[in-house]
Amino acid sequence: MSEIGTAAPGTEARPTSRIGTAARYLWPTALAVAMSAATWGGGGDTGAQVTSLAQAFVLLPLLYLLVAKFQWRRGTWAVLAVLLVSFTALEAVDVVDPAGVAAAVALAVLVWGAADGRLFRSGELQAQALAMIGFGAVALAGLIADPEAGRYIVAAGWFLHGIWDLVHLKLDKVVLRSYALWCGVIDVLIAAQLIFFV
Repeated sequence: MSEIGTAAPGTEARPTSRIGTAARYLWPTALAVAMSAATWGGGGDTGAQVTSLAQAFVLLPLLYLLVAKFQWRRGTWAVLAVLLVSFTALEAVDVVDPAGVAAAVALAVLVWGAADGRLFRSGELQAQALAMIGFGAVALAGLIADPEAGRYIVAAGWFLHGIWDLVHLKLDKVVLRSYALWCGVIDVLIAAQLIFFV
């Protein structure tokens, strides 16, 4: 039974099940809107905003990679919490680049996956490895580009990752469906912020 689902084929959904299904869709969406609101209207330096959002962007494919490698689907939200706390702590101490740490973790996971053979046996892990490389390249391009061009590059990355999330939501693969919905909504909202409001 999927985490966010509908009534079984051939059965009528009872009003309470419709309410339950709606609630399962509503809370991830509401959480995404609330969390993205914290980044809106920051004003200030465009370059700093683009850099911060480009670095945070790397966490998205890293989460998918970690969940796929270690088969932690039920722990998707816990993995997100650990990544967010780690990212926030690294930004606060300002000693190492959070995106660099995320890239190092991703590389270690890929090497581990190759060493234990899982990378060569699992199509899901291969897809996440390619996504990590592709989205990581977008984040890097956004970081090294001129801030004005960088914001469009990073916005494109966030938007494309939103599509990636919605595909995983539809297929019910890798991560929890509630996470895929939350991430898809927040990705599109941050992409819009970068394009229209930074």
